[in-house]
This record gives sequence, C-alpha cells and structure tokens, in this order.
Amino acid sequence: MELITFEVAGQLFGLDIMAVREIRAWTPATRLPQVPRYVVGVVNLRGTVLPVVDLAARLGWEPTEATPRHAIIVIQLGAQTVGLMVDSVSDIVAVQEETLQPPPSTGGDEVVQFLQGLTALGDRMVMVLDLARLDAGDTLAHAA
Repeated sequence: MELITFEVAGQLFGLDIMAVREIRAWTPATRLPQVPRYVVGVVNLRGTVLPVVDLAARLGWEPTEATPRHAIIVIQLGAQTVGLMVDSVSDIVAVQEETLQPPPSTGGDEVVQFLQGLTALGDRMVMVLDLARLDAGDTLAHAA
C-alpha cells in the first residue's frame, strides 16, 4: 500500500495515495455561512467549487490558522471532491498492509474513530486516515 504522508498539528498522518487527486499550495478560502466549524470555506479548483476542510479541526483539535506554508490535499470522498488543509506534505511511502495495526481503544477519543490504523515509519507513528469514517454521518458534501 502506498501512502502520502503529511503533518497536522505536529502529528504524522497518511492517506492511501489512490484517494489523492492532487496537492495544491494554500490559497485563501471563501468562508460560507452555516457550515460546520471545520469547513474552512471554498476555493476555485479550475472553475469548480472545492470545499476545504481544516483537518485539525475535523479531528477535534484546535482550528488551524492558515498561512501560505499550508497545503491542500485534494481527495475524492465518495462522489464529492474535497480539499483537506494540512500543515505540510511530507512524502510518499510504501507500507506493508500487515504492518498496519488497529487504533488502540482509548475510551472514545474522537481522533481514533477516523483512523484505519497506525504504522511505524522510522521513529514516528503514522496515523492512516479512513476517509469513509471521516465523512460518515457529517457529509462534507453539504459544504459545497
């Protein structure tokens, strides 16, 4: 399995590279009324309205103060194309699926529900996101 790795709030995350459409430099988003607090707004993606989600806020952490150093990972989430605002994009790595360990039980930690699993990468742990769970129940498509 190939993962694209990226940082959010000082933590290392991974996403299946097959879900990634492109990686864009940060561009300021147009805020929308009445959207969940983790929806930063929308940006223009070659004439298409792209909703952008602050991944840190979606995971239940402090919202990100966007700077030009941030990036947007454009993913396909069901029928919807969505941008994930991340601190930085790190690398593409190959991991063996058998090294992916299930998230530990932590008594209801909101972040864990969004994880497919964890794997070691050198001396760091990579949290592999489960996009289906990230979208479950709170359809991000309502943002667009």
